[in-house]
Amino acid sequence: MQLNHLNDLARYLKEAAPVFGFHLEETQIELFQKYYQMLLAGNEKCNLTAITQPREVAVKHFLDSLTCLLALDFPPGAKVLDVGTGAGFPGLPLKIFRPDLDVLLMDSLHKRVVFLQKTITHLGLISISAIQDRAEDFGRRENSRENYDIVVSRAVAKLSVLAEYCLPCVKIGGYFISQKGPDMDDELAESAKALAILGGRLLEVKRLQLPVIGDARSMVVIEKVKSTPGVYPRKAGTPAKKPIR
Repeated sequence: MQLNHLNDLARYLKEAAPVFGFHLEETQIELFQKYYQMLLAGNEKCNLTAITQPREVAVKHFLDSLTCLLALDFPPGAKVLDVGTGAGFPGLPLKIFRPDLDVLLMDSLHKRVVFLQKTITHLGLISISAIQDRAEDFGRRENSRENYDIVVSRAVAKLSVLAEYCLPCVKIGGYFISQKGPDMDDELAESAKALAILGGRLLEVKRLQLPVIGDARSMVVIEKVKSTPGVYPRKAGTPAKKPIR
């Protein structure tokens, strides 16, 4: 990789992060640069992202991931689950910025999980791991059900489906944050019944624009107010085919 690409990544991070009140230490900038290198190298073997230019990666991937922290005050040492993490977003940038967090990255594709495990090792991070699993299966396991303070997910599925993937894993009193694009009204209306059945309560929809690029984003914050009935999540594939209406 050309050195100027790494320098550009650092420059855009330093320019954009303060807009949202984030101060990145030089050691964190270096970790993001290493992550960027791993991302480009991994992209040659596995389709991780179509976004590869320094400016877009810095803002649309790294900073966008950190905006979860604008939606909710993450408690120190919080247990965080990232469902459908893909190339590690938002969970891995959150870990770089908040090393106190205990993060689990989950994805259904083996190649992506191998990439994430290698990246975690390369970055020297602790209290973070990556596993291959289906959300529907993971949410039914005793050691994962209602075991996480915060569950995050970025652009994985419609909210009515995503709620069934994520809310079973959230502790009562914990939160689920769904990162979405700007047009959320229809999804919110469609998800109302699912949220109520699964034990969630809509707390807030936070809307923002990414600096430098200007893209609009929405973050849906859902509080877990009661236990999810034991029949949820349904077997793999069912939530997507037959969303709760």
